[in-house]
Amino acid sequence: MPFITFLSQFLKHPKNTGAVAPSSKRLAQKMAEAIDFEKARCIVELGAGTGSFTEEIIKRKKKHTKLILIEINEVFFKDLQKRYGGAPGVVVIHGSAETIQTYIKELNIEKVDFVLSGLPFTSLPAGVSSRILSNVMDALEENGKFITFQYSLVKKSFIQQFFQTINVKKVWLNFPPAYVFYCRKKNGRAENGAA
Repeated sequence: MPFITFLSQFLKHPKNTGAVAPSSKRLAQKMAEAIDFEKARCIVELGAGTGSFTEEIIKRKKKHTKLILIEINEVFFKDLQKRYGGAPGVVVIHGSAETIQTYIKELNIEKVDFVLSGLPFTSLPAGVSSRILSNVMDALEENGKFITFQYSLVKKSFIQQFFQTINVKKVWLNFPPAYVFYCRKKNGRAENGAA
């Protein structure tokens, strides 16, 4: 997808898009490296956007692995549907990350192994972020992982309310530089993350 299209979507929907440029290949590699592709049965990508991370996942995923892409932006969704809609084991959904549980139930999936997110938690309302993270927690397997990136550490403590451990790596080769959060699920149900 051309940079100008991405930029126009950022200008129209800054809170949902959250970036002025697509993620770099290096950031996509750092996001994907936490996934155990040999064992993963189901991977969900929230806010798949222009498919920067999707491309990396599809290159590495096994035939038995289902990949679910959830994108709220209609322009991005249509592009993702055109590019990946026919790929084996890939499902593209036009919808909100808040309803991840509904989508996986409709697909008869009990739990998810990995959730990747390109969502801009810094610009999303706290209530929306809480619902997303709580639903991600409930959707994940007991040893599941949530992998997200942010452009600052402002929301680290907020995200940490939902996950047992967070390891952070900075990726300089991205515009702007980004932090990747590798989050491990807490034992038991999600905690209530207040703002």
